[in-house]
Amino acid sequence: MASPYELSRIMRPDDANIVGNVHGGTILKMIEEAGCIIGTRHCNSQTGDRCVAALARVERTDFLYPMFIGEVAHVSAEITYTSKNSVEVQVNVLSENIVTGTKKLTNKATLWYVPLSLQNVDKIIEVPPIEYSSPEQEEAGKKRYEAQKLERTETKERNGEIIMSVSLPDRQTKEPYTVAFSQSSLIHLVGPSDCTLHGFVHGELHSSQSMSGVTMKLMDEVAGIVAARHCKTNIVTASVDAINFHRKIKKGCVITVSGRMTFTSNKSMEIEVFVDADPLVEAEKGKYRAVTAFFTYISLDKENKPLPVPPLKLEGEEEQKRFEEGKARYLQNKAKRLTDKERQQ
Repeated sequence: MASPYELSRIMRPDDANIVGNVHGGTILKMIEEAGCIIGTRHCNSQTGDRCVAALARVERTDFLYPMFIGEVAHVSAEITYTSKNSVEVQVNVLSENIVTGTKKLTNKATLWYVPLSLQNVDKIIEVPPIEYSSPEQEEAGKKRYEAQKLERTETKERNGEIIMSVSLPDRQTKEPYTVAFSQSSLIHLVGPSDCTLHGFVHGELHSSQSMSGVTMKLMDEVAGIVAARHCKTNIVTASVDAINFHRKIKKGCVITVSGRMTFTSNKSMEIEVFVDADPLVEAEKGKYRAVTAFFTYISLDKENKPLPVPPLKLEGEEEQKRFEEGKARYLQNKAKRLTDKERQQ
């Protein structure tokens, strides 16, 4: 099995919100960087085409404890399964208070990568197999692989509509606590600074996935804006349901990151986030859906204790349908957490 990879970085003021909580997007970006490094190293451990590990999917990621400015984030990544054309990487994040020495496990995530040839971005390279400690370990990995493959296919088929951004004057006409009042968008031009060095081949960016960490950070920012507009309090990321990267984003694309509230419980809110890419150079190809995900946020008081979330006011059948779907995900995740807790006991 490939050796684990670790990276560490102190959290700075620009990594956090106005009350000192580190943005979930900052953590997600570090998780992706660690996964990309270990995945790319492993996929280049054999002879043949050189490649880069492109992010295809992030499984549900829970934010177990908040991280604050001045703490050190320790990110460790390990390859736990390989199929013919994909790599599963499991990542843990620890926060360290360097004054007291206290350490906490803040995040656990599973990511799936696909190795793309540096010579031809459309060519997927075969992955070198890893050695498993037992047949049971390999079989468990194969089940996870089949499950995520099925869910990715289903999610790709559910290609939602474009979310229209709401301007500030229009927002004043919307009723508070409705989907239309809090829905938000941001526009970003993908440039060289958004990409890793592996993204450049013969002067051209071939793989969008080299900027996947940046994309996730932008998605978290938009979800945070939606949550803050709904609650008007300090908000933090509680979890991220699977992030699926459907299509490549190239340098020079204009991406629109849009978010809308889909569900609220007493203490949490679910925000659906889309990333749509619009190629400037190849405009004839048109805008397309590149990434989708669901983010869960909680509202906090000044002592970082959970606050009740205002109920979402629904308008129309579509919003009611999305609310029920969000409620089903909420109950499913709640049941899973209880099952996991019972296993640990």
